[in-house]
Formats: sequence, C-alpha cells, structure tokens
Amino acid sequence: MSDEQDEQGVQHGEGPHPAERLLQLQSRLAEFAAARGWEPYHTPKNLAAALSVEASELVEIFQWLTPEESAKVMEKPATAHRVADEVADVLAYLLQFCEVLGVDVLDALAAKIERNELRFPVTRPPTSNCHSSE
Repeated sequence: MSDEQDEQGVQHGEGPHPAERLLQLQSRLAEFAAARGWEPYHTPKNLAAALSVEASELVEIFQWLTPEESAKVMEKPATAHRVADEVADVLAYLLQFCEVLGVDVLDALAAKIERNELRFPVTRPPTSNCHSSE
C-alpha cells in the first residue's frame, strides 16, 4: 500500500507510526512559530486562550443543529471542511501548549484514561445515555 493524501491533505497508507507522526507535526508547529518569531506570544496563558477560542469555533458549527443533523455534519463537503479545519486548529494549539509546558500529550491521555477506569468501574452493561469525559 502506498502513501496517499486525500483532498484535505491527510496522509493515508503506510508511513510513520501515529505517535511518531504526532511528534513530527508538533515539531513542525514549533518550527513554524519560530520562523515567524512568535515564541514570545506562545505563553501557556495565550495558548490556552487560543485553544479555547478554537474549541468554541468548533462548537459554533454545531450550535443550532439537532442531534440528528450534527451526526450527519461530515456528509456535506463545506461543513466537513469547516469541522476538519477547526479540529486541526484545536489540535495545533493543544500540541503547542503541550510543547511549551513539556507535557507528553499521549502519556497524559493514557494516564487520564487509567484514572477514569479506576474512578468509573464497569458495574453494569453500558447504556447509551451516559458518558463522561472527565
């Protein structure tokens, strides 16, 4: 299988391991900011604020949609493109935030999942109306 890019520039096929790819993208973001002299502005406070703004822009896409409409948002190319762009912005700011503070995003996520598995043990079959991302 060869590496191919879809219309949004997403790489598919063989290539670097996802964790390695994440680190490469994080490095690219740092290089992008450095080349433009943006490091002084990439403080934890500013990056957290930017992350919040981008997450809000993602929410805005779904704001007035019904649950059914929101589930089909990726079926419309224009809306799918907006969602993908906002997801990319959220991830970019999160990765830059983690870079500045020295947080390994994958280790942090794995540790959080483990804590949640202990906090919320399975006691009965799952139901479709309960979910927690704490």
